[in-house]
Amino acid sequence: MDNVKALIFDVFGTVVDWRSSVVAELEVLTRQATRDTDWNKFARQWRSGYIKNTRRIAAGASGPLNVDAMHREILEDLLSSSEWSHIGPLWDEKTRQHLNLVWHRLNGWPDAVEGLHALKKQAIIATLSNGNVRLLIDMAKHAGLPWDMVFSTELFNTFKPNPKAYLEAMHHLSLPPENCAMVAAHIYDLRAAGSLGMTTIYVRRPHEDGDAIQLDLDVKSKKDGGEVDCVVDSFTELAEILARAAPAGEN
Repeated sequence: MDNVKALIFDVFGTVVDWRSSVVAELEVLTRQATRDTDWNKFARQWRSGYIKNTRRIAAGASGPLNVDAMHREILEDLLSSSEWSHIGPLWDEKTRQHLNLVWHRLNGWPDAVEGLHALKKQAIIATLSNGNVRLLIDMAKHAGLPWDMVFSTELFNTFKPNPKAYLEAMHHLSLPPENCAMVAAHIYDLRAAGSLGMTTIYVRRPHEDGDAIQLDLDVKSKKDGGEVDCVVDSFTELAEILARAAPAGEN
């Protein structure tokens, strides 16, 4: 991978642990009133609504291109459903507004900050996320993520995995696909990037890749008979791999 000049990162689930971050805020928010509520399930359903909507819009359907607006619509739908309607009366408008921005306050995986700092010494590091611009900026400040550039699909009027998202990011970096690597914990993201000629790097994160779980797919590197270029368990591992691949004198 000595040809890689830019590492382009998916964010939700790849860089930050959305599940534990959202659940922790939900538990604090309503600890006294709803002790027996399954907040893991609530968070999963909120996230699932986001995934369904972004993929639908990426395929050409209409809908909000700002994820804050999308998250709020999904939150209201959840609270009006029979399963969660008992929660709705506990949260006034101010509380709902604050909770909706929990996605701006997600914590990084344990290796994220150290790994990104190491990778930043070897290549451009940028986001390519379906999260909106302000969300990604707030998240970077909250979690200490040292991006060189923040690309949001909001800037390109689409969502991943629409090819336009990847092509626009590479265009603005003035790099061809062979000099760019997509880093993600989701096989759908890497399949889209790989189809455009980008190097594909899969990061294993616990319980994150819904598509791989549903298909019972063990994601492997091409050298091991799989479909991606590299599989790692952390950003620090990736930094070590890139350091070994760098030409002599560039480490």
